Amino acid sequence: MDAILSRRSVRTYTDQPVADELVKELLEAAMSAPSAGNEQPWHFIVIKDRQLLDEIPKFHPYAGMVKQAPLAILVCGDETLEKYKGFWVQDCSAATQNILVAAQAKGLGAVWVGLYPEEGRVKALRDLLGIPEQVIPLALIPLGYPAEQLPPANRFNPKRIHKDRW
Repeated sequence: MDAILSRRSVRTYTDQPVADELVKELLEAAMSAPSAGNEQPWHFIVIKDRQLLDEIPKFHPYAGMVKQAPLAILVCGDETLEKYKGFWVQDCSAATQNILVAAQAKGLGAVWVGLYPEEGRVKALRDLLGIPEQVIPLALIPLGYPAEQLPPANRFNPKRIHKDRW
């Protein structure tokens, strides 16, 4: 609960590298997410190449923080791996959230940068990274050690809770 309730979108990072073992743990968390029919229609691209990272803000207007992140994980859905058509979005969103919560628990900062369904962003990442046509980039997660500590945000809103009926 602590990692969930204290998680914030972190957009500034130190230059400290993130160990490969830690990245593996984040990917283990991602692949522990639920998926429709347990099909796990995801693929992940770990991007550490500075030239590749620096290209992303050129076509994504909200990805400027990638320029200082030591790495990013791209979460993609593979339509050929889904058992129930269209559920790859939910499956990969659950995997994305698991990465964000695991990063918080491990002392890292991360932010969810949306790609899908913006076709221009999807195509640009597909072209940049050589992603096959049946694989759709859903979310980019820049990661690193946070350069600032953000306080928890209390987003609980009882007005959004309905009991039994609307």
